[in-house]
Amino acid sequence: MQDISSYLSISQEVQLALQAGQAIVALESTVIAHGLPYPANIEIAHAMEAAVRAEGAIPATIGIHDGKIVIGLNADEIEHLATASNVRKVSRRDVAFTLATGEWGATTVAGTMLCAHLAGIRFFATGGIGGVHHGADKSMDISADLQELSQTPVLVTCAGAKSLLDLNLTLEYLETHGVPVIGWQTDEFPAFYVQKSGLGLSQRLDDVSTLARLAHIQWTSSLNGILVTCPIPTAHAMEAAPIEQAITKALQQAQKQGIQGSALTPYVLSQVAQATTGESIEANKALLLNNAHWAARFAQAYHNL
Repeated sequence: MQDISSYLSISQEVQLALQAGQAIVALESTVIAHGLPYPANIEIAHAMEAAVRAEGAIPATIGIHDGKIVIGLNADEIEHLATASNVRKVSRRDVAFTLATGEWGATTVAGTMLCAHLAGIRFFATGGIGGVHHGADKSMDISADLQELSQTPVLVTCAGAKSLLDLNLTLEYLETHGVPVIGWQTDEFPAFYVQKSGLGLSQRLDDVSTLARLAHIQWTSSLNGILVTCPIPTAHAMEAAPIEQAITKALQQAQKQGIQGSALTPYVLSQVAQATTGESIEANKALLLNNAHWAARFAQAYHNL
């Protein structure tokens, strides 16, 4: 019987880094295919890789095509994801389907965590995680990202979660499933475009060496994933009120049009970008770059233990 590792296609650079025990940072591809418009998507994809390299780590952008999980997409593959219109959004449930059909797939937070873990990569930088949606008590709309964090030993560096979600219930879900949520140099859970959500965090760290020790203890104890939340840099942080108004309006429009499930977040982000005349896109790019830098520093500290 074929092992899942036989479906991995690891770039030579990443393969050599794995063999040498170098710090590696996984990067998702949904932000390229579904998260940002062209050309901002391809610009940030290359900028995040450059940010990881600037910190001395190796980037591994992950995607799926031609029946393979590609760990370390090349420039042509990133270009295709940035411009094609028929790229599947791949969470855990979609991996086997996308491999079987040979389609192009862009991995979500959950999908990237799974694929990174299969390749032996422990660190991952993204924008914001998915979470519990408002009205989930009736819709059961809860992102697979949360469940993945509860079972896959990867450290995810993010800017919290988007405020279109029920952030309080998102944190409650993570607590129930034993996922450490670390405030990186902050006492509050960040809300993506906004530095503070008003929701306090019980675990805060300010130095990379302690975070590296935490990760080492977590994984040598066979525990689950770790969520490290980094607030968006102050220069690019947005005011909460206009963002909330834009999100509320976008959610109302989505409900009228029957947009839900995996299509909801990309739709809301595009509507918010229009409402803020592109300011949210610049904020998104800034937080993604910030997370890439920190994830690489965390990975370096861990591999220096």
